[in-house]
Amino acid sequence: MISLSAEYALRAVLCLTGNPALPMTIQQIAAAGRIPPAYLAKILKDLVRRSILASQRGLNGGFVLARPAEQLTLLDIVNLTDGSHRIRTCPLGLKSHGANLCCLHRQLDGAVDAAERQLAGTTIAQLLAAPSHRESGCCSWPEPAAHVMVNGPVCQSERKS
Repeated sequence: MISLSAEYALRAVLCLTGNPALPMTIQQIAAAGRIPPAYLAKILKDLVRRSILASQRGLNGGFVLARPAEQLTLLDIVNLTDGSHRIRTCPLGLKSHGANLCCLHRQLDGAVDAAERQLAGTTIAQLLAAPSHRESGCCSWPEPAAHVMVNGPVCQSERKS
């Protein structure tokens, strides 16, 4: 029900939420979120265009959240990439059904509605604060102290000895 693009967008937003004051490059987000960089670039461009992220050019540039994580729900991100899958009219195009769905399509629409309510009820901040988030390895960003400044912030995994 949720596309790979939506999953990648969610991972990218979570990674950026981990250290909100520090812009992250595509390469840093890709490494932390385990996302193919070329695919990620397209997703980030769309998230910037839709005012979820902001991009900063220059030496210390990268991507940051454009809105507070407390104001972003999982559904906000999923709907940007996938749109809603609610069934509003008969998928078979039967004029006799119109907006009155048959029992099968009512059940399917109910399942989508339940999933959307679950996603709408969870903010990015809540997900990040969940005790199991760090242990899950979803995004392996470093703690702020693990950043070093060498032409901008560098992830722990990219630091050279």
